[in-house]
Amino acid sequence: MSEQKQAQQHVVIVGAGMAGVQTAVALREQGFTGPVTLIGAESHQPYDRPPLSKAILLGKAEDSAFDVDFEDLGIELRLGLDVTGLRAADHEIDTEAGPVPYDVLVVATGAQPVTLPGTEGVPGVHLLRTLDDAVRLGPVLERRHAVVVVGAGWIGAEFATAAREAGCAVTVVEAADRPLAGALPVEVTTPMAEWYGAGGAELLTHARVHSVEPGAPGRVILADGRELSADAVVVGIGARPATDWLADSGIALDASGAVTADERLRTSLPDVYAVGDCASFPSARYGERLLVHHWDNALQGPRTVAATITGADSGPYDPVPYFWSEQFGRFVQYAGHHAAADELLWRGDPAGEAWSVLWLRAGMLVALLAVGRPRDLAQGRKLIETAAHVDPARAADPAVPLKAAVR
Repeated sequence: MSEQKQAQQHVVIVGAGMAGVQTAVALREQGFTGPVTLIGAESHQPYDRPPLSKAILLGKAEDSAFDVDFEDLGIELRLGLDVTGLRAADHEIDTEAGPVPYDVLVVATGAQPVTLPGTEGVPGVHLLRTLDDAVRLGPVLERRHAVVVVGAGWIGAEFATAAREAGCAVTVVEAADRPLAGALPVEVTTPMAEWYGAGGAELLTHARVHSVEPGAPGRVILADGRELSADAVVVGIGARPATDWLADSGIALDASGAVTADERLRTSLPDVYAVGDCASFPSARYGERLLVHHWDNALQGPRTVAATITGADSGPYDPVPYFWSEQFGRFVQYAGHHAAADELLWRGDPAGEAWSVLWLRAGMLVALLAVGRPRDLAQGRKLIETAAHVDPARAADPAVPLKAAVR
């Protein structure tokens, strides 16, 4: 794109989380000179989300605002503004303050938490997705309340960890037969289930919530009739793309509600891109469309969007997905995508403090989970990126560096 044309192009980014902020920054880094407007639904300065379930929740930090000088970069911030619709034919988005025209639109609205049916507006029931959520939950931890966490996924485990660190009595209820049932196979999650008890939290599986009754304390009533006393209930049962505002826009969405972007994160509508938690993309590496609800995806995707907008074209977006989690004193990291793997290898004893799991497909490393073994993750991630084949016997030996197991 010529500099003269850039100066005439107005890029509007909807969503002021990691994906939106990094798209705005990447545009400037790649030489885009036109006006850039960043719209966020929250009134807070744009902030990073991972500290919400850690430092901010425990009162060790007041906020996690991005260290970005938006004024210096010439990025207009419009915060506390809800976007309600998209009219692609008019190149306008609708907001509660009136229409906003665009030449190029970037959808970066992220994901929104799934709520527990029947608990909306019930006193003492919390979500943990925003800074305001974390601020509301701070006093719960300060007063060492008895907490019931609904959902033993990543966010449930992280909140339970923080609550135990604060001295709360914690019960985690999970409808499935194990934690992380939708994310990892049973042989991997079985040892992870033991972390709850060792960390002082009670884990109840096959436990579906029927209702929550407020009170001091309140009660969580399970489908089998059991009742749990709770001063607070924290719901962490997943998230879905925040794309309701696009319902009548004509943009292509998949069954999950995610915008179906192409390999350069362009959508089905002209001059409209999508990035981060709200968008799925085709992965040639894994041979399927991926929807990645993790921080690293929101960090990397914006570079592709900015390159496509400016005409630099960095090539197709096909990253090795990566995320981390801190739970019950363990640092857990995952890289890749194991759905099509045909072999699973252990490195180390899962009953110990540090171990890894490798997934292979026809001898090629496609995914890795590392618990307390950051070197495995760093080396394994590079091997996944280069489609390396490994010797299973050497790769399964925790004493052998992964890079030394390449065939």
